[in-house]
Formats: sequence, structure tokens, C-alpha cells
Amino acid sequence: MIKIRTTISTDLSDNKINFKKISRKVGLGFKKNIKKSGNVSIVIINSELMKEMNFKYRMKNYVTDVLSFESDENRYLGDIFICLKKVYEQAEEFRHSAEREYAFLLVHGILHLLGFDHENSEQEKEMFTFQERILNDSGIKR
Repeated sequence: MIKIRTTISTDLSDNKINFKKISRKVGLGFKKNIKKSGNVSIVIINSELMKEMNFKYRMKNYVTDVLSFESDENRYLGDIFICLKKVYEQAEEFRHSAEREYAFLLVHGILHLLGFDHENSEQEKEMFTFQERILNDSGIKR
């Protein structure tokens, strides 16, 4: 099973999302679909830090929603950084809850740590189909 540990930046502590509850649900969705197990750390950050990280690690000078960093450690899959402001913006844009958007980004980030990608249309179709299955099996629907 994939175990998820979430850390929230202190300047974001007044948010309304129950990260632990959603992380547990997502973990169960992965358990139904993926045999691999390991640990993942999720860090919820603000826009400024996300922009800095996106530039430092990807040479892209804008705020992105999620960044994943694989680990070389056994049983530790890696770290995922999620921008809280983007969670709320994208939830509004796609007309679903912030909880659903957080779950989507969490699943997306974990799939990257497991080797999935969306560099071409075939990879994207495979990854996004799997993503929806995990979200549905987690009980998190649009």
C-alpha cells in the first residue's frame, strides 16, 4: 500500500481541505489498482515557493500546480509539492470541489513517481485513464 504523509506550510494552515482524509481515500484507491507499496511525502505550499521551485528544477518561470521528485531510497517513492492556490483556482475552473482537485493532483503526482508520464498522446491517455480509475475507486468523483 502507498502511505501518504502530508505537511502543510504554516502560512497555509487556515485552509478548508481535509488533506488526511483525502490522502487515506487515495491510498485505498491505489491499493485497489497498484501492487507496488511505498511511502510518499506531500508538501502543500504557496504560489511564491512553487514558482521558485518550478524555475529552479524545470526552468519554467510560472506557478505550476504539482511537482514530483522521485527518491532513490528503497520503499520511499519521493516527494510531491502541491500549490494550494492552484488547487482552489483549478477547482473553480473545472467546477468541482477543492477536495476533488487536491485528490486529482495527489494521484497525478504519485503516478509520476511510479513512472507514468504524459509526454505524448498515448502516454497521456494511459495515465489519465488510470488516474480516473484510482479517483473513482477512492470514492472521489466529479
